[in-house]
Amino acid sequence: MMVSLRQSLAKDRRGATLIEFALICPVMLLMMMGLGELLYQAYAQSILNGSIQKAARDSAIEGGASNVATIDGLVITQMAPLIKNLTNNCAPSGSTGTWCSTRKSYDTFSEVAPEPFTDTNSNGVRDPGECYTDENGNGAWDADPGLNGQGGASAVTLYTMTITYPRLFPLAGLMKLSPMQTIAASTLLKNQPYAGQTVNANVTICT
Repeated sequence: MMVSLRQSLAKDRRGATLIEFALICPVMLLMMMGLGELLYQAYAQSILNGSIQKAARDSAIEGGASNVATIDGLVITQMAPLIKNLTNNCAPSGSTGTWCSTRKSYDTFSEVAPEPFTDTNSNGVRDPGECYTDENGNGAWDADPGLNGQGGASAVTLYTMTITYPRLFPLAGLMKLSPMQTIAASTLLKNQPYAGQTVNANVTICT
């Protein structure tokens, strides 16, 4: 009798599907949340990329430099259906969505790089006393010689928009990641020649 009962229990498959589902379901949910997070980020990034291109072209025309706040606002309007209640904050903290825009202007495309210098000791670092070309006229060597702002006619402008927003799913907490996600887009365009270009004189300094 006891042997027969054991054999009957060993053959009983009722409830096996429920147990299998209980084992697989958490893994599947995590995978689906992770995939959903990645797809949402990719979609938000594509919208931001397109918006920043349009905003950069609007900034490059005559009068664009005086309307940067309005132009930035149009980018945020494009993002609003995806990310709600974005606020302008370049030092984001907490759990609310933020955005930050920066503009750096250069005389030419070739100046979007560290100011050139004579590397006397060949260590790849500009040391005191090594001569350099002061491209932005501030009397100091700069790894980024760009000047803040849109710049004037024919200037080259690097426009960057960064957006930080709360993640969709609590997956980040389980993986010890930040609950906030950051996306950014940049574009480098030359302002239209609506006037004569003001160019900084390149001076060689050896201090």
